[in-house]
Amino acid sequence: MKKITPALVLLGLSVFGSVVYADVSLQSKGEVNGTWKLQYSKNSLNDKQSIDREDTWVFKDGKVTILHIPREGAYFDQAPVDYEIEDGKLKVAIIGSSRTELYTVVEKDEKSMTLKGKYGNYYFFSKK
Repeated sequence: MKKITPALVLLGLSVFGSVVYADVSLQSKGEVNGTWKLQYSKNSLNDKQSIDREDTWVFKDGKVTILHIPREGAYFDQAPVDYEIEDGKLKVAIIGSSRTELYTVVEKDEKSMTLKGKYGNYYFFSKK
């Protein structure tokens, strides 16, 4: 009995002690409409180092425009591209390509949104 108890305790801690993130499934484009300031990004949720960001994403009329993107000491705005909601995820066209970028919505409320890119990067937004 003494050998089973530590194993059960470890099993219980691993099941109940872990943090669970359930993805948010988007139903329509209207759920992301508006202006979102990208505060910072991380390579993973557990990454202690974040990268401060300065760009703003504007979702309007089925298009997303990324503004104030820093590059080589200056800033530029990206031309608007189409976006869609597909299987509850955010699908954004890539300029000059037929390819798209797919984002999973990890968390979203009226004031904040967290997106996960297809390569595991996380983007943390606040609503403007």
